[in-house]
Amino acid sequence: MQQVSEVVNSWNEWDPLEEIVVGSADGANFEPTEPGNRPQIRNAPPGTPFPSGPKSAEAVDRANEELAGLVSLLESEGVRVRRPAPHDFSQPVRTPDFEAANQYCAVCPRDVMITIGNEIIEAPMSRRSRYFEYQPYRELVYEYWNADPRVVWTTAPKPSMADKMYRDGFWDWPLAERHERMHSFEFCVTQDEVVFDAADMSRFGRDIVVQESMTTNRAGITWLKRHLEPKGFRIRPVHFPLDFFPSHIDCTFVPLRPGLVLTNPDRPLREGEEKLFESNDWELVAAPEPTTGNNEMPEFCQSSKWLSMNVLSIGPNKVICEQQEKPLQELLYALDFEVFPIPFRNVFEYGGSLHCATWDVRRTGAGEDYFPNADYQPLA
Repeated sequence: MQQVSEVVNSWNEWDPLEEIVVGSADGANFEPTEPGNRPQIRNAPPGTPFPSGPKSAEAVDRANEELAGLVSLLESEGVRVRRPAPHDFSQPVRTPDFEAANQYCAVCPRDVMITIGNEIIEAPMSRRSRYFEYQPYRELVYEYWNADPRVVWTTAPKPSMADKMYRDGFWDWPLAERHERMHSFEFCVTQDEVVFDAADMSRFGRDIVVQESMTTNRAGITWLKRHLEPKGFRIRPVHFPLDFFPSHIDCTFVPLRPGLVLTNPDRPLREGEEKLFESNDWELVAAPEPTTGNNEMPEFCQSSKWLSMNVLSIGPNKVICEQQEKPLQELLYALDFEVFPIPFRNVFEYGGSLHCATWDVRRTGAGEDYFPNADYQPLA
């Protein structure tokens, strides 16, 4: 296994938190329509064009106020908080293979950056507008990398994002066809190039659980296996067949502490995949119904109501939760957690909630084996 670094060290989602990056809404733009993404305004008539260009100053201020509240809470708990560098997201993206009218934002570092032990991995991303989303974090990565020779820094291979990388017609499949195809797990990206978002991974010590989704394909999972297995990690793909638009695991399957996972009652694991957890005495607890339905989410939010599950653990018994999610807070209290409710609804339209808006760089602890009673078949 990897060495423990005093600068970069995070093996799971729950160990006591020491240093974290919190996103920023500065310079945020609306995400453009592209082959990997078709944003829509909630409750708008069909064909209503989605806005383009920069978010309004008022929307940015509202999100930044809530992000600042998260920063204050974390600092009050003794956590060192870092922020992304300023970036002009209104710039277009041009490569030999594609163009995008603008970029997106730096609200959700979790989507592009992940710490696995003493290693920082930059995900290749799945959408054209997010091709350069690693840039606001580069100064921090260089700082960590220069501070400790044990820190490993890896950038996954960038996909072409050419038209051929995306499945033509995916967004127009009717619900009946999606149901018919749900067990094939073929989404808007094809299987020809390495594609994954960091937020499709959940860390359980030696084991990395990876969702196959619209933003992570089988080639991406194979790359992760080839890269991480020689370092002692086990990559375990999971699937949620009732989620027809799966993207990022942290609104579906959320580990809270050793032996406990918060699950989404609308998105059960594929039959048989629950055995990994049951055979190792993990309890799978269903999240309560969110306080806000899908039709009541912010009009420009592209996420589901299950952002309610997108909590941030600052220790094995300390969880930050969105303020309005009273049923979830009550469940967490009943499970003996100390709960820290804070307002975060204005961040939702930027693609995530508390877990999405952070990238944990350092937690105490090391790479434990939480699945000793499970077989594993490595690539080689």
